[in-house]
Amino acid sequence: MKKNEIYIKSGTEYKEMTKELLEQCDLAEQISSPDLQIGIKPNLVSPTEASWGATTHPEIVAGIIEYLQEKGFAKIAILEGSWVGDKTTEAYELCGYRELSEKYQVPFWDMQKDTGVDRDCGGMDLKICSSVEKIDFLINVPVLKGHCQTKITCALKNMKGLIPNTEKRRFHALGLHKPIAHLNIGIHQDFIVVDNICGDLDFEDGGNPVVMNRIWAGMDPVLIDAYVCQVMHYQTSDVPYVKLAEELGAGSADLSQAEIIFCEETAKKTLPKSRKVVELQDAVEEVESCSACYGYLIPALEMLKNDGLFEKLDTKICIGQGYRGKTGKLGVGACTCRFEHNLNGCPPTENQIYEFLKEYIENFLQ
Repeated sequence: MKKNEIYIKSGTEYKEMTKELLEQCDLAEQISSPDLQIGIKPNLVSPTEASWGATTHPEIVAGIIEYLQEKGFAKIAILEGSWVGDKTTEAYELCGYRELSEKYQVPFWDMQKDTGVDRDCGGMDLKICSSVEKIDFLINVPVLKGHCQTKITCALKNMKGLIPNTEKRRFHALGLHKPIAHLNIGIHQDFIVVDNICGDLDFEDGGNPVVMNRIWAGMDPVLIDAYVCQVMHYQTSDVPYVKLAEELGAGSADLSQAEIIFCEETAKKTLPKSRKVVELQDAVEEVESCSACYGYLIPALEMLKNDGLFEKLDTKICIGQGYRGKTGKLGVGACTCRFEHNLNGCPPTENQIYEFLKEYIENFLQ
């Protein structure tokens, strides 16, 4: 397989189609020795079943493991850390990864329980989980989906699960795009298998899955994310970390040089254009908010909109670390605890936010 190639396969037998795709890409030939420690990095952002459009289907990871074991590779581990606000252990159970780990005798490394080590990531000092240094060959298995702060999330952003929770918070304080780009210099992805089965095109934690039944494979995370921008109807300039990662040397965003190989005619179907988040974001003043807190707020606003209450909001909702110690009118999360109307929690759930905002609208705006 060449670095400028992206293979896209469609079907509904996810484990078998993964194995077929890896065979077609000749993954085994890219791993120089059977003694290398192979790491598989899924997306287990929260304890949410893959059918909701947020987490990596375990059948894809099962296909990767079976392929590798059949090729004689025995040193395999799954490693992941959920977002701040949820426990990886809960996602491990609910998303089917305990069963996967036990069936194939492959250990699962919880990055939320790992220590952090300093690493120079292309001129930016970042903390990464120490277990990453044990990995000789990293297979990234992100979900193709939308994100309410960065518009898209796929190969590049999925590396954020390999940093400590404290560093995840700092990423948001730094503005996400720059540290994500630099992180991909500090952590090298050797192969990418993209879960494009039913990702939510708006929300990182799912809830509105769009069924595509496709799996992608490639070697260049920048090229893959550039192509994700295209299929999700964005320009790469709409997602700054893609071009930043290219400038740092993490890969190429030049789609004119890319070769997209559709393994079946059905793999060519296009993604619908979805922009639910854009309208809802207008009601929010966000400063350095963590993904979980912001990610729960936006679906709560959609629930209000569905109830005909969203339009009644008279003031913007403040959220994020930038509001610590400050006062204001309406705030969500522990960082806005000094606001006149505040919902505490780090993070509060989307149902809690919905009930809080509904009560605010009904009791103070009538």
